[in-house]
Amino acid sequence: MRELLIKNAYVIDPLQGIRGDIMDLPIREGRIVDKVSGSCEVIDAGGHLTLPGGIDSHTHVCGTKVNFGRYMSPEDMRAGRTPRRGAMYPTSGYTVPTTYGNSYRYSKMGYTTLLEGAMAPLEARHTHEEFAATPMQDMLANTLFDGNWSLFEAVADKDVRQAAAVIGWTLSAVKGFGIKLTNPGGTEAWGFGDDLSNIDEPVPNWDITPRDIIDTTIQACEYLHLPHSVHLHCNNLGMPGNYRTTLQTLDIPSDLNPNRQTLYLTHVQFHSYGGSTWGDIRSEAGKIAGSVNTKPQVVIDMGQVMFGRTMTMTADGPMEFRLYTLHHNKWSNHDVELETGSGIIPVYYSRKSLVNSIMWAIGLELALLIKNPWQCMLTTDNPNGAPFVKYPEIIGLLMSNKYREKELGQVHRLTTDRTSLGTIDRELSFEDIAVMTRAGQAKALGIIDEGKGHLKEGALADIAIYPVKPDETDPSLQYEEVIGAFQQTLYTLKDGIVVSRDGEVMRAVPNRTFWSHAELPDDMDVMKSPRFVEKFSRFYSVDLENYRVQDEYVQRGVAMNTRTA
Repeated sequence: MRELLIKNAYVIDPLQGIRGDIMDLPIREGRIVDKVSGSCEVIDAGGHLTLPGGIDSHTHVCGTKVNFGRYMSPEDMRAGRTPRRGAMYPTSGYTVPTTYGNSYRYSKMGYTTLLEGAMAPLEARHTHEEFAATPMQDMLANTLFDGNWSLFEAVADKDVRQAAAVIGWTLSAVKGFGIKLTNPGGTEAWGFGDDLSNIDEPVPNWDITPRDIIDTTIQACEYLHLPHSVHLHCNNLGMPGNYRTTLQTLDIPSDLNPNRQTLYLTHVQFHSYGGSTWGDIRSEAGKIAGSVNTKPQVVIDMGQVMFGRTMTMTADGPMEFRLYTLHHNKWSNHDVELETGSGIIPVYYSRKSLVNSIMWAIGLELALLIKNPWQCMLTTDNPNGAPFVKYPEIIGLLMSNKYREKELGQVHRLTTDRTSLGTIDRELSFEDIAVMTRAGQAKALGIIDEGKGHLKEGALADIAIYPVKPDETDPSLQYEEVIGAFQQTLYTLKDGIVVSRDGEVMRAVPNRTFWSHAELPDDMDVMKSPRFVEKFSRFYSVDLENYRVQDEYVQRGVAMNTRTA
C-alpha cells in the first residue's frame, strides 16, 4: 500500500477556507486521507507554501493546430531542447514545445490539470493521441461548435432541445469535455471570405446571428447539465472598439440562473479594446470589469500578453488573417469541414509598440479591477498571449505594485495615458493567486467533485510545494523571490507520487482524460435523424460510423455522466 505524509505544510486551500494553516497531509493510494501508518514515507514541507496542483483552464498544448505551429516554425523547435534522461523523453520548442516539453515544464511549475481550449470534433483522435503523450497532467478538451452545421440548423429552428441533442451526442462521440464557441458564426463566414463585425450580423447562408448561436448554446448547455458552462471566444477579437461587442455578449446570459455559472469568456484581454483605429486604441478594461462585477454567473480568463516572441493559434481564422496583414509573417489557415477552422501565425510582442504595451496593461487591469478572484482566471491563452512559462512573472506583477511600476516605466510612454494600470494600487494575496490558478479554475470547470482544486479528504493528491514561506515574505517588495518560487516547485506530486523536485523531473505517471457523457433519451438520438445522417453522407470526408473516437484512444478516460433537464 503506497502511503506518504507531508508534514509542516503551509496550506492555502480556498475551497476549504484554509488560509495558511501549518498542517500535515496524509496520502494513501493517490488520495488525501485522514491518517496513514507510522511506517509511511515522509516529506517535510518546512513551512513552505503548499497548494493543490495547478489547473490551467485555457491552454493550447495538443491537437492539429498545435502541431501545425510546431512544424511551421523549425527555428522555434531548436529552442528549449533537453536530452533524454532515464525514462524522461527529450524535448524541444519554446513557444510550442513538444507534448513532453509541455508536460515537464507544467510539472516543474506545479500544474497537474490542463484544459485544451479548442478541439475540432473531426480531428479529436489526434488530440487524444497527444493527450496520451502529455503524461503528468490530467487532460480535458473543450470541443468546437462555432461552425457546426447541425447546431446551426437547431439554432435556426429555435429548438434548444435539438441543439442539446447535437452537442450531447458530439461530446460523447469525440470524448470532449465542454462546449467551445470561437467567433461564433465568424469562422463559418470566413469559409466564404467574410467575417462578422457584431453579434447581430447574420451568418452567411443561415438565418441566424452570433447572438442566436450563443443564446441557444447556453440554454442547451444548461439543459444537458454539463459540468462546465459555455466557453466563449467572443466575436471581433483584437479589433479597436471591440469592447462594445464584449459588453453586449456579457448581457446575453443575464436572464438565466444568476447563482450558477452560465458563461466563461476566454482571453478577455483581447476583447477589451477602445478607440476606432490602431492609432487611437486604448483600454476599456474598466468597463468590462465593471460589467463582470455585476454578473456572478460569468467567469473570465485574462489572456495576458507578455513581451517576447510567441505563436498565435486559434479557431478564429479571419482574425489570424488580419494579423497576417499586419505582420506579414508566416501564416497558416485551416478549414474543418462543417465544424470550424483555424489559423496560426508567429508574433513578437514588443515593449516599444504602443499597441502591444496597451495589450500587456489590459490583462493586468482586468485581474486587478475584477473584485472577485473567483471570476478571473490567470491565463495567457497559451501560447497566444505568451508561453505558459511566463505565469510566475504574471503572479509577481499581480502581487506587487512596485514591480508593476518598474515594468510600466519600460513600456511605451503613452501606455499610462491610454490605460488605468498606473492608478491601480491593489496587490493580490497568495490566497487570491491560489483561487486564480487552482480553486477558481476547478470551480469554473466543474471538476471539484472529481477531486480537483482542493486538498479535502478524498481529493486526488495533486500537490505543489513552493520554495517560499508566506509568513516570512512580503510579495509586494520581494517579488523576485516570489517569481522564482513559482518558476519551480520544491515538490510536485501527481496522484501522491513525486513527479518533480527542485526543478528536476523525477518520473512520469499515467494521466486521465475527463470527458462528458450526456445520457440522452431515445427521442434525442441524432443517429435516428435523417437530416443529421444525410449530412455526413453528403458533406463529410468520413463515414458516420468512423467518426466516433474509439475507447482505445482514451484508455484512462473518466466519463462525467450528465442527464438532461
